[in-house]
Amino acid sequence: MKELLQRLKGDKGIWSFVALLGLFSFMPVFSASSNLAYMNHGTGNTISFLVKHAVHISIGFLMIFAVHRIPYNYFKRLSVGLLAIVAVLLLYTLLRGQVIDGANASRWLEIPFVGFTFQTSALASIALMIYVAGYLSNYNVNSQSFGKSLLHLWLPVGVIIILILPANFSTAALMFAMVLMLVYVGKYPLRYIGIIIAMGVTFLMIFILTAKAFPDAFPNRVDTWMSRIDNFVTDKPDEDDYQIEKAKIAIASGGWYGLGPGKSVQKNFLPQSSSDFIFAIIVEEYGLIGGAAIVTLYLLLFFRFIVAAHKANTLFGKLVVVGLGFPIIFQALVNMCVAVELLPVTGQTLPLISSGGSSIWMTCVAIGIIIGVTKKDEEIAEELIEKQRRDETMERLIDQQIARENAAYEQMEKEDLNYAVEDATGSNPMNAVLNKT
Repeated sequence: MKELLQRLKGDKGIWSFVALLGLFSFMPVFSASSNLAYMNHGTGNTISFLVKHAVHISIGFLMIFAVHRIPYNYFKRLSVGLLAIVAVLLLYTLLRGQVIDGANASRWLEIPFVGFTFQTSALASIALMIYVAGYLSNYNVNSQSFGKSLLHLWLPVGVIIILILPANFSTAALMFAMVLMLVYVGKYPLRYIGIIIAMGVTFLMIFILTAKAFPDAFPNRVDTWMSRIDNFVTDKPDEDDYQIEKAKIAIASGGWYGLGPGKSVQKNFLPQSSSDFIFAIIVEEYGLIGGAAIVTLYLLLFFRFIVAAHKANTLFGKLVVVGLGFPIIFQALVNMCVAVELLPVTGQTLPLISSGGSSIWMTCVAIGIIIGVTKKDEEIAEELIEKQRRDETMERLIDQQIARENAAYEQMEKEDLNYAVEDATGSNPMNAVLNKT
């Protein structure tokens, strides 16, 4: 165990908070998955769901360990190629038009021979943030014209977001907001940001009008997220309103201390109790104290991200931490706000807690890259300490050598002085001859 901990480099605070969130997730996922176990004439056995979640978490932490050992500068070189691959995958999943249980599943891609489904937009978010961070760190955006940045920066961003938008409006909006936040942190000119926001809003309005005018052009792709916004504004009863009401009942039932682990009632009525609305189940079972503890963990993780960004020794490292770390916290806040009806239903999971494979894995990959940035700083600090130790050792050896040489020199001078004194006061060797005469 001690050897394993020694192999974990980087910010120990991030490691700790991520581990706490991952370990805590087992209890609410195990409890909330009971409704899934009874669906379709199931037996009610939740062990299989617990094992599946354990596999997802285990693979996720292995990803963190593997990714954090890779120098984070490598991802800067890979971001362009990875972004191109992601664009192809997004286009493929969009054109497939897959429908699962009557719902649009164009954002999902099934991994061959494994059986896992993979959300390509999650990988796209990581690739896009790294690409934007690399662009901002390589170029002086203040001296560049808007046209050049429009071609090299905003064209790839626009392509990725456009490919995500029809099937997943919430992810596209969140990604666009995070890119704007990142370029602002990277000191991209504010006047250019204003132009990009205006262009984005204009394109969104055109997309909505086109979808309204030609509903067959976007079958089963924009209806869901448009209806969610309409229902949120008008408060019309529908399936999403049903989930929100059950979530609010769960939160109200929890009180201060909760009903106890596994004693949730609303988990039997919430279709997405183990994923999108797991925060409501946490509050119901562990009370407002448990919910506040989860919020505190995310805020502490956010604080460590800020510290890591501040300590990063390169601009690219700072921007990578901001671009990958802040969306995790923002996604968590969005999920919690949906549970209390501050935002319309978005389909965003609670990072590191909600069940699901691709969401957990991509979050872990992002955390692994962030830890890799802090690991680099840690290695530099260790090298400086080791260099100081070597210098001090070398100085001691030099001082010892000088001391030995001085002692030897003093000893030689002392011997020469003794010889001179004896020669001055001693008998003359010729006296024996002189005395004979």
